[in-house]
Amino acid sequence: MNRIKEVLEEKGIKQKWLAEQLGKSYNMVNGYVQNRQQPRLEVLFEIARILEVNPKDLIKTDNTL
Repeated sequence: MNRIKEVLEEKGIKQKWLAEQLGKSYNMVNGYVQNRQQPRLEVLFEIARILEVNPKDLIKTDNTL
């Protein structure tokens, strides 16, 4: 699971803009945002760079472990 949706909302950034920055389709980015699919690690790092966050900020952790 990822936190891309939450980070986009916190920063007031639209999925369409992120898709343009990544060079990916809106549908692909929407899949990441809705957690229907997970980005490859290098794509996750690119998303973090674009959003100016630590890659760890895009990953949900389960603190119950």
